Amino acid sequence: MRTAVIRSTLAATGVLALVGGCTAQAVEGGSSAHPGASASAAPSASKSASATPRASGDDAKPSGSASASPAAPAKPGRTLWKSGDEGQQVRELQARLRQVAWLFDGPTGAYGASTVKAVEGFQGKRGLPRTGTTDTVTWQRLLKMTHEPTRDELYASGGQPAAKPDPRCMTGRVLCISKTSRTLSWMVDGKRLMTTDVRFGSQYTPTREGLFHVDFKSRNHVSTIYHTPMPYAMFFSGGQAVHYSSDFAARGYAGASHGCVNVKDERKIASLFDQVRTGDKVVVYW
Repeated sequence: MRTAVIRSTLAATGVLALVGGCTAQAVEGGSSAHPGASASAAPSASKSASATPRASGDDAKPSGSASASPAAPAKPGRTLWKSGDEGQQVRELQARLRQVAWLFDGPTGAYGASTVKAVEGFQGKRGLPRTGTTDTVTWQRLLKMTHEPTRDELYASGGQPAAKPDPRCMTGRVLCISKTSRTLSWMVDGKRLMTTDVRFGSQYTPTREGLFHVDFKSRNHVSTIYHTPMPYAMFFSGGQAVHYSSDFAARGYAGASHGCVNVKDERKIASLFDQVRTGDKVVVYW
């Protein structure tokens, strides 16, 4: 009788209540709930502890009782790209990593230290082995979270191959400037001797298109309108010139010129300035 009273008292105070626990599983959207699960749903006591794990989308979560064994760590797949690799596929990888804010440099097309670090972070966030190498498993996860990069995304920091030269660039000495590829090519008698990234004017101050000639050169020019430096300026249409831009070097395509053709590589523009002569052709085309 005394034993029954004790058991009744303990039950009333909650000492005999079943103690249990669970671990939230992180998902892509940042929620701790498993995809498709109701916030108020509780595990069914009628399910067997030997229930077979059921995959849900990208993540697999075993169904059944709380005593089920934890899932084995994900294994890396076949290596696709690694540190030291270069090419267009690496550029696409970098553009996709930029879309999910794991990479801020480039894309450059070269798998360097910043790409390794970005891949490691992406992998670790999703419970994948932090190898820094892009394998098939990592790549498939990234594909599901991103869209196919546009040309501007692939070349957000420049580096586009030069466009096919305009026919007017094929004779004589020409600064051949393509708005499509955002490149300037220095050409002599149809041969491309140098190519560099360029930036143009904004919608409200567009760079004029057409056939022009270098009117005059000014190595240490300062704009009389905007009072900003225009080093290595080669004027071809009124106040519009090809010149070095420290703003382009610092901000890339996040900015624009007031109509001039900006060059961000100071070494190249300095060399170009020494080669170009007054009277040489300038062709700006799409």
